[in-house]
Amino acid sequence: MAGKERETLVTLISSMLIMGSYSLYVYYTYLSKDWELINDFKFWGTAFLVLIPVTIGAQIGIHIIFAIITKIVTNEDMDTRSDERDKLIELKSIRISHWIFTAGFLLAMTSQAMGMQPWVMFVTLTASGFLAAFISDSAKIYFYRRGF
Repeated sequence: MAGKERETLVTLISSMLIMGSYSLYVYYTYLSKDWELINDFKFWGTAFLVLIPVTIGAQIGIHIIFAIITKIVTNEDMDTRSDERDKLIELKSIRISHWIFTAGFLLAMTSQAMGMQPWVMFVTLTASGFLAAFISDSAKIYFYRRGF
């Protein structure tokens, strides 16, 4: 497995772990005690605003640890160069994630236009963002494996 593939796989796995653990934390800390919070816009705004720095900080920490472990195991530095192939793979995966998130955004707005509860919109937005990142990283791995 090439370095870019390993790095993408680490991002994919860490994203799943971060999102899963944060969701469980929010559920058991807040929602399990007071189910009425699910319709509170302040709760959703706070949950999203906390999710962003938590995700960024955890991803940075995980990638630093990954770079240290890679250096110890292989005695090689992480390859920071990117050629045209890497840039093309990145652009294709960004395009895929863009369309997935756009579809999720439209679904979230449709849920509000149909008169559904506000929490449906927030859950749909969160799920589409996570799904877009997951499929984007999966597409990168696929493109690297395919040799494209």
